Amino acid sequence: MNIHTTARAPTPEALRQAIEAQLTYAVGKDATSATLSDWRFALTGAIRDRVVEPWFATTRRVYEEDRKRVYYLSMEFLIGRLLEDAIANLGLEDTARQAMEALGQDYDALLGDEPDAALGNGGLGRLAACFLDSMSTIGIPAYGYGIRYEHGLFRQSFNAGWQVEEAEDWLRQSHPWEFERREAGYRIGFGGHVHSHNGDAAVWEAGDTVIAQGYDTPVPGWRARWANTLRLWSAKPEHLFDLAAFNRGDFVGAAAPAILAETISRVLYPDDTTEGGRELRLKQEYFFTAASIQDLLRRFLSRHDDPAKLSEKAAIQLNDTHPAIAVAELVRLLVDAHGKPFDEALATARATLNYTNHTLLPEALETWSWDLMQRVLPRHLQLIERIDAAHHAEAPERPDHVKIIDHGQIRMGNLAFIGTNRVNGVSALHTDLMRETVFADLHRLHPEKIVNQTNGVTPRRWLYGCNPRLRALITETIGEAWITDLDRLEALAPHAEDGDFRARFAAVKQANKVELAAWVDEELGITLDPSAIFDVQIKRIHEYKRQLLNILETAALWNAIRREPERDWAPRVKIFAGKAAPGYHVAKLIIKLINDIGRTINDDPIMAGRLKVIYPPNYNVTLAERLIPATDLSEQISTAGKEASGTGNMKFAMNGALTVGTLDGANVEIRDAVGADNIFIFGRTASEVRVAREAGYVPGAIIEAEPMLAEVVEQIENGTFSPDDPARFKEIADNLRHHDYFQVAADFAAYYARQREIDAAWADQDIWMQKAVLNTAQMGRFSSDRTIRGYARDIWRVEPAF
Repeated sequence: MNIHTTARAPTPEALRQAIEAQLTYAVGKDATSATLSDWRFALTGAIRDRVVEPWFATTRRVYEEDRKRVYYLSMEFLIGRLLEDAIANLGLEDTARQAMEALGQDYDALLGDEPDAALGNGGLGRLAACFLDSMSTIGIPAYGYGIRYEHGLFRQSFNAGWQVEEAEDWLRQSHPWEFERREAGYRIGFGGHVHSHNGDAAVWEAGDTVIAQGYDTPVPGWRARWANTLRLWSAKPEHLFDLAAFNRGDFVGAAAPAILAETISRVLYPDDTTEGGRELRLKQEYFFTAASIQDLLRRFLSRHDDPAKLSEKAAIQLNDTHPAIAVAELVRLLVDAHGKPFDEALATARATLNYTNHTLLPEALETWSWDLMQRVLPRHLQLIERIDAAHHAEAPERPDHVKIIDHGQIRMGNLAFIGTNRVNGVSALHTDLMRETVFADLHRLHPEKIVNQTNGVTPRRWLYGCNPRLRALITETIGEAWITDLDRLEALAPHAEDGDFRARFAAVKQANKVELAAWVDEELGITLDPSAIFDVQIKRIHEYKRQLLNILETAALWNAIRREPERDWAPRVKIFAGKAAPGYHVAKLIIKLINDIGRTINDDPIMAGRLKVIYPPNYNVTLAERLIPATDLSEQISTAGKEASGTGNMKFAMNGALTVGTLDGANVEIRDAVGADNIFIFGRTASEVRVAREAGYVPGAIIEAEPMLAEVVEQIENGTFSPDDPARFKEIADNLRHHDYFQVAADFAAYYARQREIDAAWADQDIWMQKAVLNTAQMGRFSSDRTIRGYARDIWRVEPAF
């Protein structure tokens, strides 16, 4: 049943009535039998109804004004919980709380009952979610396109310190924010044969097909002046059931079409260490990309006649290399379905598509074998070969590094570069390194193509929403205009000199730490001291992010405290959180090492009041929202030149945490913003890392020359932290001594020394809080609103509505 709402903000009584109506007519419960989840569904329905009106109004306006749209294609959208976010955007926080209290319900418990949507892994997906928020807030017509994963990444737990992956069940309940769009269903093919060439066009007869079914979630901006759409694709079988096979007794074969479809949209990032896993990964990427391209092309042709003019009304952004097959898919549709000559189709694709590169790591610049592409997407392989040949004709003296197909491998990063209009990096350093390293030869051929758009985060989620105490202090001090104009935070800078303001800022941080400590005690059974430095590293687990460096320094600190327990050590709580990819053996071993060292430290009575290590499982958006406001020290310690940007560094600094980090990614720009005295930088620069590697880096010699590091490596080797299995971490120790590609040993001494300087800085709380205030005050440039305005101006050529 549709519950009618008006555009005017409701009173608590009106909202209460709408909630009761939802409970009765949508949930089908009465108040006496309703569970907490029933009440959450009822509140969600009442709030969602109020989002629908601006959502429809936005769509009408875009069509009436024939506005250009942005289409953002991403494998991940880490949107987190939506209810509290929507209530805040609608300006109904007090109203919703009063309405639920009048109904006798615990409002905070109700918000906490909502599961995180398991649609992403880390920074890539969270960036996409921040960008959707900003596009809606500043009025850019947009669709986000991705996959509606049934299980998402995975639910992480620990068994004796080892990561255990379990299926995420966020869709076990219905998802109350989405609308199924039965009319938005597209046939997606795989395999088969290509024949009947007629000029440039061909007929591709797929061997297997699935239906991409659209599910829409409205994304309102601040105060719901504008609302865009996140459209996620779920794979459905084209033929539900083979009754003839079933009647022959082939029960498994009868269900084969459904199994193929369900597999495609079941899990984010299937383990691709097997050939079957790689095939599934390619099918997933093509599945959502093809559905999205078909959908946006259909929308364009509903109002315009010539698909060759698509770029006038559509800008497509490929969020990293995963959707790079969009280049070949758009060319295929223009050539095979709409009769365009190949050259014109490629020109249209290049004018419409844009590519964001998020990493310089070779494994993330995806490659597919020629054989796999031929087996899964034979028509696309033909077109990729033609695109490669066309690019060669443009630059006949091209070096081998610019080929798309090379030694039997399809290089998707090169396809994305060659087939798009603009290629952007996500921090100033990363953009420069793209020009100098992975895309150096392509950059020389196309010097105008690479541009920079430094990442940003939405202040609505990452300050206003997750840190209500700091939000209240900031708004009381400088007004509320900062919520949509983060540069206004700079007005806080003079208050860093005000002792009373610093004390209030410190009280906010302390209250957040007390709240986190209570949660840790309840969930993990570990008691934390809120007066300690809360030192936090929360990221996906990867060698280049160097959680290993962090835990090695932690073990060295443990050794130092044991040697001199009488010293006045600054108390620390080391907090790790993050997931390792299921097939990433070394990353999972690092998790086990962190947990084993943590257990050793936490069981040591000498460490009481001095050092503690915790690793909460199943890191997600909700856990980040809990940890970030309580953080004193933000760990951003990747090997210089490897982190494209980072957005966690921005979220922490925005909430008054100080950063310890290398000059990597956006750390460089954060240092420039907050001042070198208000950030703790250490370690080799990107150029120094490169020079050391080229000169023949010898980590073993560095370890032997650094007694603290040598001691910890020896402890890892001799089983100090794994007495039940002394050889458990031999692989990690051997890698540190003989390989150490990410130069952990090289930066250890500088990192340890910087941490002891941090201890000394912590001793003067007044100065620490002055630095913390200045970090918050200088975060204006790291708003995703600023980032999106840059994309709109420099890449998409779209005018914001506001």
